[in-house]
Amino acid sequence: MSEIVENIKKELIERCHTYDEKYHYNFWSDHIQYVVKNAVELAKKYGADVEIVELGALLHDIAMPSEIGTREEHHIYGVKIADELLTKFNYPQDKKERVKECVLRHRGSRNLPRNTIEEQCVADADVMAHFDSIPSLFHLAFGKDEMELSIEEGTEFVKKKLQRDYNKLSLRTREILKDRYETIKNVLFVK
Repeated sequence: MSEIVENIKKELIERCHTYDEKYHYNFWSDHIQYVVKNAVELAKKYGADVEIVELGALLHDIAMPSEIGTREEHHIYGVKIADELLTKFNYPQDKKERVKECVLRHRGSRNLPRNTIEEQCVADADVMAHFDSIPSLFHLAFGKDEMELSIEEGTEFVKKKLQRDYNKLSLRTREILKDRYETIKNVLFVK
């Protein structure tokens, strides 16, 4: 692991720890670590720049544990934070711009075009992480008092979230995840 990756990871984990102490949700252990793992695997498989992808994966959701901006616009605020951190660690400008594009374009719900394989790797890895951490999706469904979902409603929420996520994947990655997606559906959503 490169020095820049180590520095960014350390900074991110500190922010995630502070957020966890306050809200009892750890973005690192419940989501981002899976995004990073999947992003690096996809980068190697697809011939992408591994360092750019790994940094993009580490920084893609940094605005949320940093509590900067809204959840709906965390990709935009994340770009600003990524720029600050990468500048702080003297990361080359051309590479910094590529990482920032990965952060900006990771949101599947925004339907932003992925212009590089690195951007696609981060976006796909973000979705894949939901399949690695199913309990975090149930936490999302049932962990908010204002939602007050029944078990059936919460289960349907998770089922539809996974369906939407699966359909957001690039065709290559969808094929990789197909068997796992079918297994999850058959195990969790049996009628």
